Amino acid sequence: MTMKNPSSSYKTLYHFLIAVTAGVVLHSQRAVSVVVPSTNCYALDNSSHIYDFSSWIGYPFEYDGKDADLVIRFCKDVETRSHSGYVDFGRFDKLNHFVAGSGNFEFVQQYYNGDLASCELSFDKMGRTAQVSIICGNCPNGQCKGGLGCICDVTYESNCRALVELAIPCEKPGPRVFEGFTIGFHPRSWEIAYNGLTQLGFEKAYSEFSFNTEQTRVALYMTAVASRSHLVQKPTIKVFPEQGLEIKLSGSGATGSAPTTLSPTTLTIDWTCQEARDLPYEVEVTIPIENYDPVQFTLAKTCEYGQSEGTDPTRGWAIFGILSCTFIVLSTLFCIGGFVYKTRVENQHGLDALPGMTILSACLETVSGGGQNHRRPEDVNDPFMSRASWENHPAYGQQTTRTSESRYGTI
Repeated sequence: MTMKNPSSSYKTLYHFLIAVTAGVVLHSQRAVSVVVPSTNCYALDNSSHIYDFSSWIGYPFEYDGKDADLVIRFCKDVETRSHSGYVDFGRFDKLNHFVAGSGNFEFVQQYYNGDLASCELSFDKMGRTAQVSIICGNCPNGQCKGGLGCICDVTYESNCRALVELAIPCEKPGPRVFEGFTIGFHPRSWEIAYNGLTQLGFEKAYSEFSFNTEQTRVALYMTAVASRSHLVQKPTIKVFPEQGLEIKLSGSGATGSAPTTLSPTTLTIDWTCQEARDLPYEVEVTIPIENYDPVQFTLAKTCEYGQSEGTDPTRGWAIFGILSCTFIVLSTLFCIGGFVYKTRVENQHGLDALPGMTILSACLETVSGGGQNHRRPEDVNDPFMSRASWENHPAYGQQTTRTSESRYGTI
């Protein structure tokens, strides 16, 4: 019987641990959300992989021409430089296009709104423009080997339009983006995800943008291109920390139904705070996409106090409504029964047959002072009617006194 070499066993265990660690790392990388870059200097290739060129912004590439030198400041502008000065052939901003190319070119950039002098007849008065076609690698004629690339060729269609070929060492492709996929809080909005990219603000949990304790439900709407909507699968959810917040998913989006732009699916999240916490809970929602990297975003939920399980904020109003309806029905039945009884048994008719009219009449008579003498119509304007009865003297006494009295100086 031969003994195994201990070192070989350790090597086997070491390689096994490396493989497991690599698998875990790859799994964690696959689970990372595809977040939209912080700048607009990015593009998707023909296979929907994202390339982020944010670190290249402003890097200059120069080309020596016969009459003028052309300079590209990457994702900023294109200009020519000569003894007569600088001429701007377009600027790069958020409205410009940075898209996948065709043929030998991987990407195409458009620069607009350059200098307008002698180009006033350009389309929509956009001035001078430039198109930069990007090659990942080296130029076809073997220029600029190594380094950070160079300009291969420059062609002027006119004094107002320049076509530039640029070769750069493109980085490795990023995650594969599921284009045309959106998630928002309304059927036609995309606050959470747009064009398959998780928007800034939902790539991680933010305390200042968390949902409050009273909001126990939030509805999310998902849309996708109809031809590829069947690739959307059933979402999964994780909570950090795992204990203290109960979450339930419902709606058509929770079952993995195919969303389209005409019929969005709804993913309803019901969350109940079981334990209060100073920091918000992090709710990570992952939507797997077949043959694409998953769409992942994070919501923050604040729990200032614990909520009993299964409580509904509308429950109190529901109980109030039921009691109100019951009271109205019972009151109606009581009035009808009393009216029939007084009509047939007590032979009362009209308003006197209504239950409670006797008590109501007595109350009204007491309030209106029914026991006092009523004024006659002709005494309404008598100024002496406002006095008390003991203050009123007989009319004949007043007349006798007035006639028998003699006052000095009277007429």
